[in-house]
Amino acid sequence: MLYRFHEILQVYGLPLKDVIQEKFGDGIMSAIDFTLTVDKQDDPRGDRVVVTMNGKFLPYRKW
Repeated sequence: MLYRFHEILQVYGLPLKDVIQEKFGDGIMSAIDFTLTVDKQDDPRGDRVVVTMNGKFLPYRKW
């Protein structure tokens, strides 16, 4: 399972970062003010795993 999370981040990490910055502006998602939930979604083709990451957006500050 851990390998799959690494694989997801390797494939989708940079596009996900770009989408977040396109929607919110320059910044990052907090890993401190953060929740992660795992749910099950029934599907006739096989049950699905739903992972939801919910983090506060932190805009970059200019000094």
